Amino acid sequence: MATILVSSSRSAQGNTRRVASAIAAYLNADVISPAMATRDVLARADRIGFGSGIYWLGFDQDLVHQIERLPPMPGKDAFVFATSALPEPPFRQYLRRFRDLLEDKEFRVIGMFACRGAATWGPFKMVGGVSTDHPDETDLIAARAFATRLAP
Repeated sequence: MATILVSSSRSAQGNTRRVASAIAAYLNADVISPAMATRDVLARADRIGFGSGIYWLGFDQDLVHQIERLPPMPGKDAFVFATSALPEPPFRQYLRRFRDLLEDKEFRVIGMFACRGAATWGPFKMVGGVSTDHPDETDLIAARAFATRLAP
């Protein structure tokens, strides 16, 4: 089963890149940037993972805009992964909103995964950062376990 991961990782720590690598290694997947995620490229995959760090309570805008530009992809299996310095707040459920975006494009979302990721920018810089030890080995083991549940 051909799998592609579309991943945006902007942090200096490479939080999302590390999670994408853990998932990709288990699924034997290629990891590409949002700019490379065209309809033709995605059409060649049986399953597509979409992931990014969470920035200001949302997924990376380059990734979101790339998905918005896609035509409908009816029945194509997709999954979501994210890293975030803080837990998802109930008033801004970014995982659900991102899943809804994929479902609006007729993807069949088969799973979602999120873990902590270090943040040392903006207001977090003043306190020395938050979640600075994440993703840790436990997070990467959880990412691989998530990948095992996606395997056919």
